Formats: sequence, C-alpha cells, structure tokens
Amino acid sequence: QVQLVESGGGLVQAGGSLRLACAASGKNFSLRTMAWYRQAPGKQRDLVASITTGGGSTNYVDSVKGRFTISRDNAKNTLYLQMNSLKPEDTAVYYCNARVSFIYSIDEYSYWGQGTQVTVAS
Repeated sequence: QVQLVESGGGLVQAGGSLRLACAASGKNFSLRTMAWYRQAPGKQRDLVASITTGGGSTNYVDSVKGRFTISRDNAKNTLYLQMNSLKPEDTAVYYCNARVSFIYSIDEYSYWGQGTQVTVAS
C-alpha cells in the first residue's frame, strides 16, 4: 500500500500564490506518472497537470498554463504544484494522483490523496 498526503492548501486572495505538496509513503514501491486533479463543488474531478516519472515531461490544462508549475522530487517521493496568479475559478479541492509499481509486480496501480482545499477570494 502507498499513502499520499497533500498539504499546502488554504485561503488566498486573487493574484496570490500557493504551493501544494504531496508526499508518498509505503514500502517497496516506485512512483511513475504523477498528477494533480481538482474538483470544484458540483463539478467533476478534472486533470490540472501531470508529470512523467523522471520529470522530463509535463502537461497542463489550458486554463493554468503559464500560472501553475508541476514538479517532483523523487528522492523525497514528493510531488509539488506551484500556483501563481491565482483566480477565484481556481477554487477547488486539489487531489494528488500517482501511478505506482511495486517490486513484486509488473502492474501499475492508481492511488489518490485525500485532497486539500484551495480557496481564492476575489
């Protein structure tokens, strides 16, 4: 099993910044592609950004391009999302997702964090 724990959410004024972190813990695992999703009230959970295993390739939804930066520290098993120039429409619960493999299996499994609330006041 792998646990993902997000942190860094909170209340910020429009134009402000927040940095989210997602720390993974467990045994005998390797983190593969990781991503941030968000879910606003009454809406579906949508992909915000993703990053490949080595961090060499990233992908962003159009609405956050140029404002958000996804990164990872594989030595610390931690994923980050730097969010700048925040807008009220960025308000949502942000979830970390990781594709995980284990030393005893060739399969990959999807894990989710519990979510962290980001509220942007206008």
